[in-house]
Amino acid sequence: MATHLADTTVLNNGIKMPWLGLGVWKVKEGDEVQRAILSAIETGYRAIDTAAVYGNEAGVGDAIRDSGIARDQLFITTKVWNSDQGYETTLKAFDESMKKLRLDYLDLYLVHWPVQGKYLDTWKALEKLYRDGYVRAIGVSNFHVHHLEDLKQNSEIVPAVDQVEYHPLLTQKELLAYCKENGIQMEAWSPLMQGNLDQPVLVEIGQKYGKSPAQVILRWDLQNGVVTIPKSVTPERIRQNADVFDFTLTAEEMEQISRLNQNKRFGPDPDNFDF
Repeated sequence: MATHLADTTVLNNGIKMPWLGLGVWKVKEGDEVQRAILSAIETGYRAIDTAAVYGNEAGVGDAIRDSGIARDQLFITTKVWNSDQGYETTLKAFDESMKKLRLDYLDLYLVHWPVQGKYLDTWKALEKLYRDGYVRAIGVSNFHVHHLEDLKQNSEIVPAVDQVEYHPLLTQKELLAYCKENGIQMEAWSPLMQGNLDQPVLVEIGQKYGKSPAQVILRWDLQNGVVTIPKSVTPERIRQNADVFDFTLTAEEMEQISRLNQNKRFGPDPDNFDF
């Protein structure tokens, strides 16, 4: 169980990945993303999650260089967008991302969505990037069990990570169990339900520990063995999101939170997403 911000999980290829990182979805390119990342790194975060479609890879790269932290102490993730999927186009998109980030290698590269008819070729490109040493680990995002099974039958490398929408209103029990059984690390995007935190159970449990509903959710993520990447641009909120290692939820509290599940998505369903 994660007990410190510096704690890591070991991916299926032996690479260490921080349990908690900063997501930068919808964070503006330039000063805003740079300030958020520098604040996070100062707090002790070592994982940053971006994507080509976020439009802020250059700012992420600038912040990495300005941080003064050695590159091998950071864990950087980006993703190939849907319109770039396919074998050759993915390789080209990766080059573009690396130019913007100005990095020599990437820690984790993800297929952003399972674009039907393309994601298998996209995955083959990721396998090449991994074998050629440009990426330390490869994974997917927004893949259901049936997408992962399809990959399993038609590829050589098992994804190291599946980054999906995951929170108390969308517990994805079947997917989490599948990932654990197959050595795939599940990672939560939008863990804080895009601000929809007004759940009495979360408030009540938080009051017991002197924590906010957001902190309770992030602790629940970690105790479920799920990597979590809450997004914020506010230094105080960035610090609060990292202050989740000094309490432990009981088994009963974990179950209370899980019972909030409504299979409710704030983002698209990967099976019904207009690519």
